[in-house]
Amino acid sequence: MKKKKTVIIDGKGHLLGRLASIISKQALNGQKVVVVRCEALNVSGEFFRNKLKYHAYLNKRCLVNPTRGPFHFRAPSRILYKAIRGMVPHKTARGAAALDRIKLFEGVPAPYDRMKRMVIPAALRVLRLKPGRKYTTIGRISHEVGWKYQDVVAKLEEKRKAKSAAYYQRKKAIAAVQKKAIDSKADAIKDVNASIAELGY
Repeated sequence: MKKKKTVIIDGKGHLLGRLASIISKQALNGQKVVVVRCEALNVSGEFFRNKLKYHAYLNKRCLVNPTRGPFHFRAPSRILYKAIRGMVPHKTARGAAALDRIKLFEGVPAPYDRMKRMVIPAALRVLRLKPGRKYTTIGRISHEVGWKYQDVVAKLEEKRKAKSAAYYQRKKAIAAVQKKAIDSKADAIKDVNASIAELGY
């Protein structure tokens, strides 16, 4: 990743652990990172095995004082956060500052739905997981263990996709009109274009 002000990553189709390791390294180097659509992240292995793993994790507790943890996050964004936090020295000032540079969301909320989203090839499931291997979506595991907002996020995502599809159609129509206008006047401005080209534009 080149250092930009903020990098926005579309989490869909990325493997959780690989994505977490890349994000944690970049955040420690001072990069601000936003991850959207955390509910569409993947983990390798079949659903039932991953569900059993998560239930085993839910049984882990602190016998001395259970109010102090461990806290078992159910939301997909918090599951990714916990993975990232494990890869960062979060008890130091540098690690805490790195975690502050990371924002994680289910769905694509308001400011980020109009911004360009990226993928990380080194963490994509289709590139890293052998074809035919089983995998699980984090959103499904979260829903099974008590995350209550799967339907809400799905409904909001449908709305967003419909809105962005309409915007794309409008953009295509405007581009077609502009191209038609340029083509119709191509002969009239041929000399002007030639003189501009000579000047190196």
